[in-house]
Amino acid sequence: MMKYSTQLALLALLFSGCTSKDKVPFEDGLEDFPALQKVLDNVDKYQVQIIYTRIERNEHGNALFTDFTVNLDDTRYFYPASTVKLPVALLALEWLEEQNIEGLTAETTMLIDSVRPSQIPAVVDFSAKDSLPSIAHYIKKILLVSDNDAYNRLYELLGQEYINQKLKEKGLEHTIINHRLSYSASPEENRILNPIRFVDSEGIVLLEIPERSTETIYSNVDNPTIGKAFYAGDSLVNDGMDFTFKNKLALSDLHGVVERIIFPMSFVEFDRFTINEDHRSFVLKYMSMLPAESDFPKYPNTDYWDKYSKFYLNGNDKSDFPANFRIFNKTGEAYGHLIDASYYVDFEKGIEFFVSAVIYVNADETLNDDEYEYDEIGFPFFTELGEYLYQLESERKKMIPSDLRKFKFEY
Repeated sequence: MMKYSTQLALLALLFSGCTSKDKVPFEDGLEDFPALQKVLDNVDKYQVQIIYTRIERNEHGNALFTDFTVNLDDTRYFYPASTVKLPVALLALEWLEEQNIEGLTAETTMLIDSVRPSQIPAVVDFSAKDSLPSIAHYIKKILLVSDNDAYNRLYELLGQEYINQKLKEKGLEHTIINHRLSYSASPEENRILNPIRFVDSEGIVLLEIPERSTETIYSNVDNPTIGKAFYAGDSLVNDGMDFTFKNKLALSDLHGVVERIIFPMSFVEFDRFTINEDHRSFVLKYMSMLPAESDFPKYPNTDYWDKYSKFYLNGNDKSDFPANFRIFNKTGEAYGHLIDASYYVDFEKGIEFFVSAVIYVNADETLNDDEYEYDEIGFPFFTELGEYLYQLESERKKMIPSDLRKFKFEY
């Protein structure tokens, strides 16, 4: 069930902080975590995959990783839902820096036009302070509340070819991003991108991008299907749903995206996201910001509570967020899948670790019927997984304490 995966066995021995008395992750100490134990006893039923990464620091403060995995399989398809928004947000900043155009920044007004029925324009955004859309504002909305339209606009800026080639260059080999979200469009329409203009505060065009189309067909060549039936509108189709032209993001790739933005120097240069430190800090701030801490956009606490997208702290819990914690993460929820990839921090205790997991909770194997066991199984699993790993980290002795000051932000 559980597998160790380290850069080098010697590094694991020297830096993981494990001793003969330490609990073995996912094997020891599970008696107080019944929801987690239930899922671990039925990994195939719930199609669960987990990656837990312990972090040690060397004498220079650099992070060293030791992975513990459960049922990890990059070839097993699951629908990644909103988790694809994180790499697209990072690539939008990388694209921006590549343009190297004077006056073109993440805050520059970005106007999206439409020239065909399948396209929707975007020339205002009333959630922004100036009511104008921009790359920065779209990224805020993605990271704060996982806004679908914000993701779609950055997808329309970059396109399939740029996104997929860039991710592959960074060693993320098990990812395909090829469609907008919550948006009715055919695979052909998703390969066509809206025209876009960037204009300065006086309305002068800094960059104009015409409509483009992607010639390469990015699809899941193994033609994955999920479930035994699905609803298409009001009609029940007694067959598995085809995900050939749906997004794909293997858990190891998603986990790697979070690791790359948190500790870029732990990766060789061509595996990193090529963004400057100001942009990286911007991303980290909004990955960890709570919806109520944002003024523009502003979100009502009744709809977006503090733990709204923090599954490891119980995404259904509407109590206050612990002041000593921050979680830098991206979640996804769709078709019976729950996913959360996180960098988990307790500033008071000096605790830090990565954890990514996916679970499938769809007992009737019917998609689009809104009959998923999110509350009964999914969220309790994530809550107990977070509590279990936090307990392991609390008991673990580190050779060198973690310096977490650079992850503290003014919100």
